[in-house]
Amino acid sequence: MRTALLQSSGRPGSTAENLKVLDEAAGRAAAAGAGLLVTSELFLTGYAIGDDVGVLAEPADGDSADAVAEIAGRHGLAVAYGYPERDGERVFNSVQLISADGTRLANYRKTHLFGCFERDHFTPGERPVVQARLDGVTVGLMICYDVEFPENVRAHALAGTDLLLVPTAQMHPFQFVAESVVPVRAFENQMYVAYVNRVGREGEFEFVGLSTLAGPDGTARARAGRSAELVVGDVDPVLLAASREHNPYLRDRRPGLYGSLV
Repeated sequence: MRTALLQSSGRPGSTAENLKVLDEAAGRAAAAGAGLLVTSELFLTGYAIGDDVGVLAEPADGDSADAVAEIAGRHGLAVAYGYPERDGERVFNSVQLISADGTRLANYRKTHLFGCFERDHFTPGERPVVQARLDGVTVGLMICYDVEFPENVRAHALAGTDLLLVPTAQMHPFQFVAESVVPVRAFENQMYVAYVNRVGREGEFEFVGLSTLAGPDGTARARAGRSAELVVGDVDPVLLAASREHNPYLRDRRPGLYGSLV
């Protein structure tokens, strides 16, 4: 499955403008043969927008979800997008996956909130493994800081995730996560990881780009630079199956020894 990574911060504070950016990127991704387009964390609204997070938050089935479904259907590809999700009085940092026919396949709420900004504005999610089937691939959802906890990614591996989508807002000076941690997560858990970052300065944050599609062999199958761009890479189920056959990590686990971890 060809997967497109949209490394962009769009226009923080304007959902309408960000939907336009998404629409244009979806057209380019489809033209490149992609069946899936993944955005950065909180792409629909922007990340560093302060209290406007609560103002711009929408339900998972709100107007923006309908707009994304229309974009997905018109361009013929699935879309995973980051957005602030309102559920009653609570707001979650979420990512939603919508299929090429406009069906809402899965919605994930970030479980590990990073820093004062996120803890002040969001409620942490409680469901660590959220998956969907897309073109024969088991797709898992996660957001940014979540992937830095090895237990999170291992839970996905044990649940059979083939491709882990990780919209992110990775900031300076933590670029080593994109450069080193993400490829290692892909290797040690035998999966593909699509890590899709914001870029440039927003308020007090400087986002470093470096979006990566890491393969189960620990290599970057696609990697962006430090500016806004769309990069495309392939998720190959045949390569994944062969890699899993030869890599013993999951087979050689001894869960009985790991009780102290919990």
